Amino acid sequence: MSTAARLAPAKINLFLHVGPLAADGYHPLASLVAFADVGDGVTVEPADRLSLAVTGPFARALQGEGDNLVFRAVRALGAAAGIGEPGLAITLDKQLPVAAGVGGGSSDAGAALKLVRDVLGLRFDDAALAEIAAAIGADGPMCLHARAAWARGRGDILTFEPALPPLPALLVNPGVPSSTGAVYRAFDAGEPGLADTPAPPLDWSTAAVEAWLQTQRNDLQAPAVALAPAIGDALAATQALPGARLTRMSGSGATVFALFETLRAAEAAGQALSVLRPDWWIRPTTLR
Repeated sequence: MSTAARLAPAKINLFLHVGPLAADGYHPLASLVAFADVGDGVTVEPADRLSLAVTGPFARALQGEGDNLVFRAVRALGAAAGIGEPGLAITLDKQLPVAAGVGGGSSDAGAALKLVRDVLGLRFDDAALAEIAAAIGADGPMCLHARAAWARGRGDILTFEPALPPLPALLVNPGVPSSTGAVYRAFDAGEPGLADTPAPPLDWSTAAVEAWLQTQRNDLQAPAVALAPAIGDALAATQALPGARLTRMSGSGATVFALFETLRAAEAAGQALSVLRPDWWIRPTTLR
């Protein structure tokens, strides 16, 4: 056994259509999901017992969380493999904001599952790991695969989309948490939505995809902004940046994204916004 590490990338909902609460307690949804090249870092190495150390700028937000998604995923894998609780030291470098609508916890768990499999030499393919991830949370399978995909159902019915072009983008979080449960309750208090899956773009050029995305929506954006006006501030500030072509909230917030023509344009916009809002989390990236 040896030490292994990997990126747990941020998940971005390019659109998110949400239906009314179903009898099973979940909202049906339709989304096109992409993954950034920024995220948390996860490292796994052999040890006498299972442990988790959390470092990074957002480590304090997870303090006191003794049974987080990483622990639950690793213990579930150990049970499925018949080895009990594995002796491993896991380090989570928490670079993504918490409660931010970018699937951070699920992505951390997915990365940990892959690393533990590889370090211990377990005979589990990605499909088997995705079943374990699904038991941890609805975002589990998509974040484990970390590939552009259409998501339906609870978000666990996936169709991979290899045609999605790389999308230069800027991620912006105004530094406020956004409670998924509270946002969905606010959504339920309004007019029922529709978890419609739109027809795909006529072609998959970057320009055509951006034009097509303009016709889609995030049904959780309005209720999230009503609960946390800082999200609205982030949307307005990001939309006003030179070169921003499309601005939208991801997931249940509070992170918003803007698409740009080039990564260089996204970097320049991020630098300009950082001067105005040094307290915000701002990262240029490429969505894939």
